[in-house]
Amino acid sequence: LHDPMTERPAQLAHLEHLGDATKFSPQIHALIPKCDLLENFSPAEVRLLAHFMDVYQAPAGAEIIHEGEGGDFMLMLIEGKVEVLKRDRWNTPQLIAVVDAGKTLGEMSMIDGEPRFATCIAVEPTVLAVLDRENLARIIVEQPMLGAKILMELVLMLSQRLRSTSARLLQLIDGQSHRATNLL
Repeated sequence: LHDPMTERPAQLAHLEHLGDATKFSPQIHALIPKCDLLENFSPAEVRLLAHFMDVYQAPAGAEIIHEGEGGDFMLMLIEGKVEVLKRDRWNTPQLIAVVDAGKTLGEMSMIDGEPRFATCIAVEPTVLAVLDRENLARIIVEQPMLGAKILMELVLMLSQRLRSTSARLLQLIDGQSHRATNLL
């Protein structure tokens, strides 16, 4: 199923490539309780998805995603921990999250092709499965039921993230208008 001739992302060339994710299916399946993307997947569906993913190992300190770069792939952490850093208006990286096994990164750029929103750096030795846009398109054509399930889970994840961000934004706006009222 997995075509070894499909080009691996150049942005990951500095990481050790461990082959396709098939042999990692048991570890990936074990992540289901912690992984929003896979929450409704059967072991057979995880194995099928794994055929379309590549696995990489990143040493501690390795940059996995660089803010502002292009990128047409997402990652799922199988082992390890990653810091997510976003540059503030003074161009200083600010820690916005620390994610561990089961979490996914890079879905937005994979879907919309826009530059990466943040930089992701391995805090400890990390193993990650990578799904690129080309292989997602192949899943949709070759395994439409699985493709529909992946797209549905991605839409749900992004929708929840947008709701959470909107709620935080409203808190900030409310806080500012409350302070402004107190100043008057």
